[in-house]
Amino acid sequence: MKYILKDYEYYLKNEKGSSKNTIESYMRDLNQYASFLEKVHGITKPKDIDKLHIDSYMRSLKKHVVTKSMARKLTAIRSFHHFLFIEKEVDEDVVKRIESPKIEKHLPQVLSVDEVMKILNQVDLAKPLGLRNAALLELIYGSGLRVSELLDVELGDVHLNQAYIIVRGKGSKERMVPISDPAVIALRNYLVKAREALLSYEKTNIVFLNQQGKRLSRQGFFKLLKKLASDAGVTTECSPHTLRHSFATHLLENGMDLRTLQSLLGHEDISTTQIYTHISQQRIKEIYKSAHPRAKEEHDDI
Repeated sequence: MKYILKDYEYYLKNEKGSSKNTIESYMRDLNQYASFLEKVHGITKPKDIDKLHIDSYMRSLKKHVVTKSMARKLTAIRSFHHFLFIEKEVDEDVVKRIESPKIEKHLPQVLSVDEVMKILNQVDLAKPLGLRNAALLELIYGSGLRVSELLDVELGDVHLNQAYIIVRGKGSKERMVPISDPAVIALRNYLVKAREALLSYEKTNIVFLNQQGKRLSRQGFFKLLKKLASDAGVTTECSPHTLRHSFATHLLENGMDLRTLQSLLGHEDISTTQIYTHISQQRIKEIYKSAHPRAKEEHDDI
Protein backbone atom coordinates (compact mmCIF):
# COMPACT_ATOMS: atom_id res chain seq x y z
CA MET A 1 0.00 0.00 0.00
CA LYS A 2 2.91 2.37 0.70
CA TYR A 3 3.82 2.57 -2.99
CA ILE A 4 0.35 3.64 -4.10
CA LEU A 5 0.28 6.16 -1.22
CA LYS A 6 3.51 7.65 -2.59
CA ASP A 7 1.85 7.95 -6.01
CA TYR A 8 -1.14 9.64 -4.40
CA GLU A 9 1.14 12.10 -2.56
CA TYR A 10 2.77 12.98 -5.90
CA TYR A 11 -0.72 13.45 -7.41
CA LEU A 12 -1.74 15.86 -4.62
CA LYS A 13 1.42 17.91 -5.00
CA ASN A 14 1.95 18.03 -8.74
CA GLU A 15 -1.47 17.51 -10.29
CA LYS A 16 -3.93 18.94 -7.76
CA GLY A 17 -1.54 21.61 -6.47
CA SER A 18 -2.61 21.00 -2.87
CA SER A 19 -0.97 23.04 -0.11
CA LYS A 20 1.81 21.61 2.04
CA ASN A 21 -0.48 21.54 5.09
CA THR A 22 -3.21 19.68 3.17
CA ILE A 23 -0.76 17.10 1.86
CA GLU A 24 0.75 16.50 5.30
CA SER A 25 -2.70 16.18 6.88
CA TYR A 26 -4.02 13.80 4.20
CA MET A 27 -0.94 11.60 4.26
CA ARG A 28 -0.95 11.38 8.05
CA ASP A 29 -4.62 10.31 8.03
CA LEU A 30 -4.13 7.86 5.16
CA ASN A 31 -1.10 6.20 6.73
CA GLN A 32 -3.20 5.59 9.86
CA TYR A 33 -5.98 4.23 7.64
CA ALA A 34 -3.62 1.89 5.76
CA SER A 35 -2.06 0.70 9.03
CA PHE A 36 -5.51 -0.16 10.43
CA LEU A 37 -6.52 -2.07 7.28
CA GLU A 38 -3.34 -4.16 7.40
CA LYS A 39 -3.32 -4.86 11.14
CA VAL A 40 -7.03 -5.52 11.62
CA HIS A 41 -8.10 -6.94 8.24
CA GLY A 42 -4.82 -8.07 6.67
CA ILE A 43 -5.37 -5.84 3.64
CA THR A 44 -2.30 -4.65 1.75
CA LYS A 45 -3.79 -4.00 -1.72
CA PRO A 46 -6.36 -1.30 -2.60
CA LYS A 47 -8.46 -3.71 -4.70
CA ASP A 48 -9.23 -5.75 -1.56
CA ILE A 49 -10.80 -2.79 0.32
CA ASP A 50 -14.57 -2.99 0.67
CA LYS A 51 -17.20 -0.72 2.20
CA LEU A 52 -17.31 -2.97 5.28
CA HIS A 53 -13.61 -2.35 5.93
CA ILE A 54 -14.09 1.43 5.79
CA ASP A 55 -17.13 1.16 8.07
CA SER A 56 -14.98 -0.83 10.49
CA TYR A 57 -12.30 1.87 10.47
CA MET A 58 -14.80 4.67 11.05
CA ARG A 59 -16.35 2.75 13.98
CA SER A 60 -12.91 2.35 15.52
CA LEU A 61 -12.40 6.13 15.36
CA LYS A 62 -15.57 6.83 17.36
CA LYS A 63 -13.88 5.59 20.55
CA HIS A 64 -11.23 8.33 20.64
CA VAL A 65 -11.81 10.87 17.84
CA VAL A 66 -14.30 13.76 17.75
CA THR A 67 -16.84 13.97 14.92
CA LYS A 68 -15.07 16.85 13.18
CA SER A 69 -11.80 14.89 13.02
CA MET A 70 -13.65 11.82 11.75
CA ALA A 71 -15.14 13.91 8.95
CA ARG A 72 -11.68 15.23 8.05
CA LYS A 73 -10.23 11.72 7.94
CA LEU A 74 -13.11 10.53 5.76
CA THR A 75 -12.46 13.43 3.37
CA ALA A 76 -8.87 12.20 2.95
CA ILE A 77 -10.10 8.62 2.42
CA ARG A 78 -12.65 9.81 -0.18
CA SER A 79 -9.97 11.67 -2.09
CA PHE A 80 -7.63 8.67 -2.00
CA HIS A 81 -10.27 6.22 -3.24
CA HIS A 82 -11.30 8.62 -6.01
CA PHE A 83 -7.64 8.67 -7.07
CA LEU A 84 -7.54 4.85 -7.02
CA PHE A 85 -10.64 4.75 -9.23
CA ILE A 86 -9.46 7.28 -11.84
CA GLU A 87 -6.07 5.54 -11.95
CA LYS A 88 -7.90 2.21 -12.54
CA GLU A 89 -6.33 0.65 -9.45
CA VAL A 90 -9.87 -0.39 -8.40
CA ASP A 91 -13.07 -1.11 -10.32
CA GLU A 92 -15.38 0.83 -8.01
CA ASP A 93 -15.13 3.90 -5.75
CA VAL A 94 -16.48 2.16 -2.64
CA VAL A 95 -16.38 5.31 -0.47
CA LYS A 96 -19.27 6.77 -2.46
CA ARG A 97 -21.52 4.50 -0.40
CA ILE A 98 -20.18 5.83 2.93
CA GLU A 99 -22.18 8.59 4.66
CA SER A 100 -20.25 11.47 6.21
CA PRO A 101 -20.68 11.92 9.98
CA LYS A 102 -22.99 14.79 10.87
CA ILE A 103 -21.07 17.67 12.41
CA GLU A 104 -22.81 19.95 14.87
CA LYS A 105 -22.04 23.47 13.70
CA HIS A 106 -20.94 26.05 16.24
CA LEU A 107 -20.48 29.74 15.56
CA PRO A 108 -16.79 30.63 15.93
CA GLN A 109 -15.63 32.84 18.78
CA VAL A 110 -15.25 36.54 17.95
CA LEU A 111 -13.47 39.27 19.91
CA SER A 112 -14.94 42.72 20.30
CA VAL A 113 -12.95 45.67 18.95
CA ASP A 114 -12.24 46.65 22.56
CA GLU A 115 -10.82 43.18 23.32
CA VAL A 116 -8.57 43.32 20.24
CA MET A 117 -7.25 46.72 21.35
CA LYS A 118 -6.58 45.43 24.87
CA ILE A 119 -4.46 42.61 23.43
CA LEU A 120 -2.55 44.97 21.13
CA ASN A 121 -1.86 47.29 24.07
CA GLN A 122 -0.07 44.48 25.91
CA VAL A 123 2.74 44.42 23.36
CA ASP A 124 6.08 45.84 24.56
CA LEU A 125 7.28 47.95 21.64
CA ALA A 126 10.66 48.59 23.29
CA LYS A 127 11.86 45.06 22.47
CA PRO A 128 12.54 43.34 19.10
CA LEU A 129 10.09 40.54 19.93
CA GLY A 130 7.49 43.15 20.87
CA LEU A 131 7.85 44.86 17.49
CA ARG A 132 7.48 41.46 15.83
CA ASN A 133 4.39 40.67 17.91
CA ALA A 134 2.80 44.01 17.02
CA ALA A 135 3.38 43.32 13.31
CA LEU A 136 1.94 39.80 13.66
CA LEU A 137 -1.21 40.96 15.41
CA GLU A 138 -1.83 44.00 13.20
CA LEU A 139 -1.40 41.91 10.06
CA ILE A 140 -3.57 38.94 11.04
CA TYR A 141 -6.34 41.16 12.42
CA GLY A 142 -5.97 43.90 9.79
CA SER A 143 -5.96 41.53 6.81
CA GLY A 144 -7.77 38.42 8.10
CA LEU A 145 -5.05 35.95 7.17
CA ARG A 146 -5.05 32.27 8.04
CA VAL A 147 -2.24 31.55 10.51
CA SER A 148 -0.40 29.41 7.94
CA GLU A 149 -0.60 32.28 5.42
CA LEU A 150 0.68 34.75 8.00
CA LEU A 151 3.69 32.66 9.01
CA ASP A 152 4.59 31.82 5.38
CA VAL A 153 4.86 35.48 4.30
CA GLU A 154 8.27 36.20 2.74
CA LEU A 155 10.08 39.50 2.30
CA GLY A 156 9.30 39.58 -1.42
CA ASP A 157 5.57 39.28 -0.69
CA VAL A 158 5.47 42.54 1.28
CA HIS A 159 4.77 45.80 -0.58
CA LEU A 160 4.53 48.47 2.09
CA ASN A 161 4.54 51.50 -0.21
CA GLN A 162 1.49 50.13 -2.02
CA ALA A 163 0.00 48.74 1.23
CA TYR A 164 -0.57 45.14 0.15
CA ILE A 165 0.96 41.69 0.48
CA ILE A 166 0.87 38.59 -1.69
CA VAL A 167 -0.56 35.60 0.16
CA ARG A 168 -0.42 31.93 -0.79
CA GLY A 169 -3.62 30.33 0.45
CA LYS A 170 -5.15 26.87 0.19
CA GLY A 171 -4.04 24.94 -2.87
CA SER A 172 -1.06 27.34 -3.22
CA LYS A 173 -3.39 29.90 -4.79
CA GLU A 174 -2.04 33.44 -4.61
CA ARG A 175 -4.12 36.49 -3.79
CA MET A 176 -3.35 40.15 -3.18
CA VAL A 177 -4.47 41.35 0.25
CA PRO A 178 -4.56 45.02 1.35
CA ILE A 179 -2.77 46.02 4.58
CA SER A 180 -4.26 48.48 7.06
CA ASP A 181 -2.32 51.65 7.94
CA PRO A 182 -1.50 50.38 11.48
CA ALA A 183 -0.23 47.11 9.95
CA VAL A 184 1.97 49.01 7.47
CA ILE A 185 3.50 51.01 10.35
CA ALA A 186 3.97 47.91 12.54
CA LEU A 187 5.52 45.90 9.71
CA ARG A 188 7.89 48.73 8.75
CA ASN A 189 9.01 49.16 12.38
CA TYR A 190 9.61 45.42 12.73
CA LEU A 191 11.47 45.03 9.43
CA VAL A 192 13.66 48.12 9.96
CA LYS A 193 14.29 47.98 13.71
CA ALA A 194 13.90 44.39 14.89
CA ARG A 195 14.07 41.60 12.31
CA GLU A 196 17.85 41.90 11.88
CA ALA A 197 18.30 41.42 15.63
CA LEU A 198 16.36 38.13 15.47
CA LEU A 199 18.01 36.85 12.31
CA SER A 200 20.55 34.06 12.90
CA TYR A 201 23.57 33.17 10.77
CA GLU A 202 21.20 31.10 8.59
CA LYS A 203 19.64 33.62 6.21
CA THR A 204 15.94 33.27 5.42
CA ASN A 205 13.33 35.26 3.51
CA ILE A 206 10.58 34.38 6.00
CA VAL A 207 9.29 37.60 7.58
CA PHE A 208 8.31 36.43 11.05
CA LEU A 209 11.13 34.83 13.03
CA ASN A 210 11.40 33.27 16.47
CA GLN A 211 14.16 33.92 19.01
CA GLN A 212 16.41 31.41 17.23
CA GLY A 213 16.09 33.27 13.93
CA LYS A 214 13.91 30.57 12.36
CA ARG A 215 10.33 30.64 11.07
CA LEU A 216 7.89 31.25 13.89
CA SER A 217 5.76 28.13 14.42
CA ARG A 218 1.98 27.96 14.77
CA GLN A 219 2.44 26.75 18.34
CA GLY A 220 4.75 29.65 19.12
CA PHE A 221 2.27 32.22 17.83
CA PHE A 222 -0.62 30.51 19.63
CA LYS A 223 1.26 30.59 22.97
CA LEU A 224 2.23 34.26 22.72
CA LEU A 225 -1.33 35.23 21.74
CA LYS A 226 -2.79 33.29 24.68
CA LYS A 227 -0.38 35.04 27.06
CA LEU A 228 -1.14 38.51 25.68
CA ALA A 229 -4.89 37.84 25.91
CA SER A 230 -4.51 36.59 29.49
CA ASP A 231 -2.40 39.59 30.48
CA ALA A 232 -5.02 41.87 28.93
CA GLY A 233 -7.79 40.27 30.99
CA VAL A 234 -9.59 38.98 27.88
CA THR A 235 -11.70 35.99 28.89
CA THR A 236 -13.00 35.12 25.41
CA GLU A 237 -11.30 32.00 24.05
CA CYS A 238 -8.55 33.39 21.82
CA SER A 239 -6.52 31.79 19.04
CA PRO A 240 -4.97 33.09 15.79
CA HIS A 241 -8.15 32.01 13.98
CA THR A 242 -10.22 34.04 16.44
CA LEU A 243 -8.53 37.17 15.07
CA ARG A 244 -9.40 36.11 11.50
CA HIS A 245 -13.03 35.57 12.55
CA SER A 246 -13.01 38.96 14.29
CA PHE A 247 -11.62 40.67 11.18
CA ALA A 248 -14.42 39.23 9.03
CA THR A 249 -17.21 39.93 11.51
CA HIS A 250 -16.13 43.52 12.18
CA LEU A 251 -15.95 44.29 8.45
CA LEU A 252 -19.39 42.81 7.85
CA GLU A 253 -20.87 44.77 10.77
CA ASN A 254 -19.46 47.94 9.25
CA GLY A 255 -21.10 47.43 5.88
CA MET A 256 -18.75 45.33 3.74
CA ASP A 257 -20.55 43.17 1.17
CA LEU A 258 -20.19 39.39 1.29
CA ARG A 259 -18.47 39.00 -2.11
CA THR A 260 -15.67 41.41 -1.19
CA LEU A 261 -15.22 39.67 2.14
CA GLN A 262 -15.07 36.32 0.36
CA SER A 263 -12.23 37.62 -1.81
CA LEU A 264 -10.29 39.01 1.16
CA LEU A 265 -10.58 35.75 3.11
CA GLY A 266 -9.63 33.60 0.12
CA HIS A 267 -12.79 31.45 0.30
CA GLU A 268 -13.55 29.45 -2.84
CA ASP A 269 -17.24 29.06 -1.93
CA ILE A 270 -19.30 32.00 -0.68
CA SER A 271 -21.29 29.60 1.55
CA THR A 272 -18.14 29.43 3.73
CA THR A 273 -18.18 33.21 4.08
CA GLN A 274 -21.89 33.27 4.95
CA ILE A 275 -21.15 31.94 8.45
CA TYR A 276 -20.17 35.51 9.34
CA THR A 277 -23.66 36.81 8.62
CA HIS A 278 -24.91 34.43 11.32
CA ILE A 279 -22.22 35.64 13.74
CA SER A 280 -23.12 39.25 13.03
CA GLN A 281 -26.84 38.61 13.61
CA GLN A 282 -26.11 36.76 16.84
CA ARG A 283 -23.90 39.61 18.09
CA ILE A 284 -26.64 42.13 17.30
CA LYS A 285 -29.08 40.10 19.41
CA GLU A 286 -26.60 39.88 22.30
CA ILE A 287 -25.87 43.61 22.19
CA TYR A 288 -29.60 44.38 22.07
CA LYS A 289 -30.36 42.15 25.06
CA SER A 290 -27.56 43.65 27.12
CA ALA A 291 -28.33 47.27 26.16
CA HIS A 292 -32.12 47.54 26.13
CA PRO A 293 -33.64 47.96 29.61
CA ARG A 294 -36.71 45.84 28.80
CA ALA A 295 -35.22 43.33 26.35
CA LYS A 296 -34.59 40.54 28.85
CA GLU A 297 -37.87 41.11 30.67
CA GLU A 298 -39.87 40.98 27.45
CA HIS A 299 -37.99 37.90 26.28
CA ASP A 300 -38.70 36.06 29.56
CA ASP A 301 -42.46 36.85 29.36
CA ILE A 302 -42.87 35.16 25.97
